[in-house]
Amino acid sequence: MTYTTQMDAARKGITTVAMEVVAQKEQMDVLELRELVAQGKVAIPANKLHTSLDFNGIGSMLKTKINVNLGTSRDWKDLDMELEKVNDAVKMGAESIMDLSSYGDTQQFRRKLTGECPAIIGTVPIYDAVVYYHKPLKEITSEEWLQIVEMHAKDGVDFMTIHVGINKNTARRFKDNKRLTNIVSRGGSIIFAWMEMTGQENPFYEHYDRILDICREYDVTMSLGDACRPGCIADAGDISQIEELVTLGELTRRAWEKDVQVIIEGPGHMPLNQIEANMKIQQTICQGAPFYVLGPLVTDIAPGYDHITAAIGGALAASHGAAFLCYVTPAEHLRLPDLNDVKEGIIAAKIAAHAADIAKGIQGASDWDYQMSTARKKLDWNGMFDLCIDPEKARTYREQAKPEKEDTCSMCGNFCAVKNMNRILDGEIVSIYDE
Repeated sequence: MTYTTQMDAARKGITTVAMEVVAQKEQMDVLELRELVAQGKVAIPANKLHTSLDFNGIGSMLKTKINVNLGTSRDWKDLDMELEKVNDAVKMGAESIMDLSSYGDTQQFRRKLTGECPAIIGTVPIYDAVVYYHKPLKEITSEEWLQIVEMHAKDGVDFMTIHVGINKNTARRFKDNKRLTNIVSRGGSIIFAWMEMTGQENPFYEHYDRILDICREYDVTMSLGDACRPGCIADAGDISQIEELVTLGELTRRAWEKDVQVIIEGPGHMPLNQIEANMKIQQTICQGAPFYVLGPLVTDIAPGYDHITAAIGGALAASHGAAFLCYVTPAEHLRLPDLNDVKEGIIAAKIAAHAADIAKGIQGASDWDYQMSTARKKLDWNGMFDLCIDPEKARTYREQAKPEKEDTCSMCGNFCAVKNMNRILDGEIVSIYDE
């Protein structure tokens, strides 16, 4: 029996190699996973042409996955640097790389990623159209926008962020209900500007069925972009965001009717007290489709530290149903991230994802923590380093302040509670001062 997409296979009762790999990683029964794929509650982004892909599943009942944004810009053109970021991200365990390149030979870079990189690869075709056609935004035709989508599919991209939800109706709502920060999505602002200048409907919305046919042919997962995501906490949960989310719910249903996998993109900036409700609303409106969030950033005041504001929001979002966290680096709002920024962003996102998995009771999530606690109890420093989320940083900190005695650290020394409790419970005499 043949199939077109992972969803199509699941609905036909076919267990694919991708499903077997994901089920093993998630420590779950493959038939249970297959049913979740059939329902659209789990997506396995896997373009048929991405032959180097190491399969991963995205869904709220699976381990929380993280995505790393990178790519060239007019002010930062070094492709070798971006490739180094890719390699570092893969080594650090990022499941997904999103190429946001907006300058140079974007297709060459994209094809290199899908030809060699084992991570899920995502793109935003709207950016690339502006680069590829080399002409004013207003002059790009509806047909040209769609041709870029097909180009990315043929290049092996596993998921595409396409800003379908901002149609004429959504745009009217946005203009009628003033925001503090307007539209902060790059793709959303581009297509909104194009609609305003041409007077035409969003071509991705108008020709949505054609886009779905492309996705179905190559098994590209549709990432429904949130053009109206809030760009500050004052705009969180407003009419524009909810209006677009309702549209995304309708578009999800239409995609599933063609066996196209879907993930839904979400906020954005959002105060802590709104996150749980926002996750539940999305799950209801979009019928359990995996939710992909940028942060959320829980405060607007921390440029230089937004990997922390995003990790706080991300942990809470994932514990309440978000499946996919887009990392945020310390450089957010300030510049293109460098190698160290990328590392800091990945570590923060991984911490948030793991914390959420523990809270959700994901199979095996707390085993890592148990092993770390066991090593700490034994004062097994090398064991602790091996288990660290960032072993290099942990080893460096200890080397920078070596203790007098190897079984302690430079903060506690002989006052070490772990050491003294181990000894007293073993029947030894604990003196502390004269040791």
